[in-house]
Amino acid sequence: MEKQYFAIIDIGSNTMRLVIYLREKGGRLKEIENVKAVARLRTFLEEDHTVSQAGIDRLITTLQSFQDVLASYTLQDIVCVATATIRQAANQEDIEKQVSKQTGLAMRILSEKEEAYYGYLAVVNSTSITTGITVDIGGGSTEVTYFEDREIKESHSFPFGALTLKDFFKHTLPTTNELNKLRHYLIKQFDTLPWLRNREVPLIAIGGSARNLTQIDQNLKKYPLAGLHQYQMYDTDIMQVSNYLTSLKPENLTKVEGLSKDRADIIIPAIEVFHSLYQTIQADSFILSRKGLRDGVFYEQLSKEMGYAIFPNVLEDSIQELINDYDLDLKQVTHVQFFAKALFNYCRENGLLHLKKQDWLLLKRASCLCHLGEYIDAESSAQHSFYLLANRTIDGLMHKDRLKLALVASYKNKTVFKQFIQPYKSWFLKEERKKLQHLGAMLKFSYCLDATKRQVVQDISFKQKKQALVITLLCDGDARPEEYQSEKQKKHLEKAIHQNIQLKFKMK
Repeated sequence: MEKQYFAIIDIGSNTMRLVIYLREKGGRLKEIENVKAVARLRTFLEEDHTVSQAGIDRLITTLQSFQDVLASYTLQDIVCVATATIRQAANQEDIEKQVSKQTGLAMRILSEKEEAYYGYLAVVNSTSITTGITVDIGGGSTEVTYFEDREIKESHSFPFGALTLKDFFKHTLPTTNELNKLRHYLIKQFDTLPWLRNREVPLIAIGGSARNLTQIDQNLKKYPLAGLHQYQMYDTDIMQVSNYLTSLKPENLTKVEGLSKDRADIIIPAIEVFHSLYQTIQADSFILSRKGLRDGVFYEQLSKEMGYAIFPNVLEDSIQELINDYDLDLKQVTHVQFFAKALFNYCRENGLLHLKKQDWLLLKRASCLCHLGEYIDAESSAQHSFYLLANRTIDGLMHKDRLKLALVASYKNKTVFKQFIQPYKSWFLKEERKKLQHLGAMLKFSYCLDATKRQVVQDISFKQKKQALVITLLCDGDARPEEYQSEKQKKHLEKAIHQNIQLKFKMK
């Protein structure tokens, strides 16, 4: 099957982007190219609300440079969308004609409602958040939506963005008075929407300013995990970043780690939008979504083929994507999961380990991905499994949950587990660490029962005998490799349940 490439050009008020996606086996889109240009079209909007010819020329020149990149791909489709500045331009018809004539691109100007909707669609299809408020700050507008049970309920577009709000400040770094005026203005604007007040739900932020905020926060904290998508902050974190930036000298602002030079003059007003909105809705947390308007547009395109706009299960799709990417054996995955489920149920029902229903979900997901690191190197499989799972974006998992998955799926022994968890030790209570270790030991043992990927061991049963747990394994063929591996690994499980384990391999 030929590789299928799709492209989208996003004409924003501050930046313009070209993103090229590759369609995966499962139908989802993987970003493979992302080209950014800082056009600042908003600055070319005249008093009569027309975009000057100089602005149109910059738009066209940038689009032509994007076309040079597009020429190296055979594309299934190209979508070109424009937002606030072009939408608000009195001469948008003339802009469309010039763009079409000089580039051949049909520019689709999104309405306020469409822009907000695509942001919402990207969030619900790339996270497991069921209820929340999204915010997307562009250069010339700010879109907010409220969704409940994954369904959009409200949306609104405010006629201000990071570029327009910086006019509240005479210089890049504001005075206390200027900051207070901006905060008062923003609270007043947000108060016009009753559905925003006191929601006590997550605030999910989209766009470049939000990415820069989280990057700065990660750098200040020396954050040990890679990735921005589904990174979580709180109001104190937002204010800490704001206070840090406003305390700097103007010449040092562009040197801040995590802050793009082209956003240095607009990051502070953008942060004020996030913080004021956080206070208005009394958010329980601030979460970054790296997926935004562009992704939302293509999710809608895909929905025409699939028959639904909202993916039924974001996380399960992500797990399947990993299985495909690392060429994991589905028969083995299913078999290991069968043993893990039987062992989990027995330990839970007989009080050998303190386990809850949600612990099975973690073990189930980990059983799909255990030893995925063998794809890189069998000898150091655990190390590669941990690194890949801990540092790869997994849609539907917050960072701490992603780390839990990595720790369980990569379990080798207690020593290696302690090495892996050491940088994150403060993230977990002692009991949480112990449970993760126990789940890892269960998975490692279950994996050994299909060590040769032949499904020779076909059934498992348990019987309590004084101070020993007897595990009988029904086999269809020579299971000596499985017997050797499971005898070798059972010690980790024995330590977890504080009992000796006797293994009995029997032929059918």
